[in-house]
Amino acid sequence: MEECKTMSICTAVAAQGTHVFDIMGYSKHRGMGNDEDSHILSGIFTVGGYDWAIRFYPDGHGSACPNHITVFLELLSNSAKVRASCDLRLVDQCTGLSSSVHKTGPRIFNSDDVSKFAPQFAGFKRRSEIEESAYLRFDRLTIECIITVFKKPHVTQANPVPQIPKIDMPPSDMAENVGRLLEEREGFDVRFIVGGETIEAHRFVLAMRSPVLKAELYGPMREARPGQCTTIKDMQPAVFRALLHFIYTDSLPGREDREGDDDTEMARLLLVAADRYAMERLKMVCQSILCENLNAETVSTTLALADQHNCVKLKDACLEFIKISNDNVMDAVVATQGFKDLNVTCPSLIVEALEKRRKSRQA
Repeated sequence: MEECKTMSICTAVAAQGTHVFDIMGYSKHRGMGNDEDSHILSGIFTVGGYDWAIRFYPDGHGSACPNHITVFLELLSNSAKVRASCDLRLVDQCTGLSSSVHKTGPRIFNSDDVSKFAPQFAGFKRRSEIEESAYLRFDRLTIECIITVFKKPHVTQANPVPQIPKIDMPPSDMAENVGRLLEEREGFDVRFIVGGETIEAHRFVLAMRSPVLKAELYGPMREARPGQCTTIKDMQPAVFRALLHFIYTDSLPGREDREGDDDTEMARLLLVAADRYAMERLKMVCQSILCENLNAETVSTTLALADQHNCVKLKDACLEFIKISNDNVMDAVVATQGFKDLNVTCPSLIVEALEKRRKSRQA
């Protein structure tokens, strides 16, 4: 399915302006009082198409903040609503650099109510902090106001997103390459005698895949020096070859060509070999095959094998098969040689299986 992906971009549109309000003869403006009209209005300036001014109250505004000066930014345009921010600053008379005293983040200024002023409180700066600082020199105080007016954002039309061509990740070919070492029969440095047959392999590959073989070939348990043979007891040559095939390729040899009991029997023998050489992945692969092939004929033998080699999930699958089987299937299970052998070698498993079945029937 072809995917269509589009995108649009929203960009903020703003106009910014700075107004500097120089108050010369600062001390001469004291004593004006702190009522509404006791202020000095800066020259009117325009930012973003709107008129603004700075109000300066030398004696503060109202009685809420005595001993302060008050500074407001005021929106003067009639019947205007503007989204804007401002930064009211004082200029150091020695360095010419300004420092922020109060910032108002983006908000709506409405010229028809008190929101036309910023900030919304009168205590701009304590008078003593100004008069004892470099903000006031030669009876001069400089207020700087930076205003940003935000307009309607600009949004582009939806356009297709440029697609970067994808480069497919190739499948891993490591198992194929390692498997070729076994097929080409080059560089073998270890030999095994299995059921009277000689089978060769590479030490480092075996040690990489099996901690048991690593200990036997490289550790204190090693049974042979280079050039000598290691004898593998209690294993058929075909099973050992299948084990080597899995070690080299991480897959079973020709499993797709085997069906039914042949597949099941090889899986049983390989499970024993996997447990013997501590190859947990192969052990789980064999359990999966045996679980898929559970039936009345195989379940008892598989249950005994699972219990013997500590295959918990496979054992649970066998017990579940017995629990949910109908009477006809259960009669067939009981008639198998595997069930009879299990009853002799491990009767506790029979008891456990039948108890689970009994409880299931009563539920």
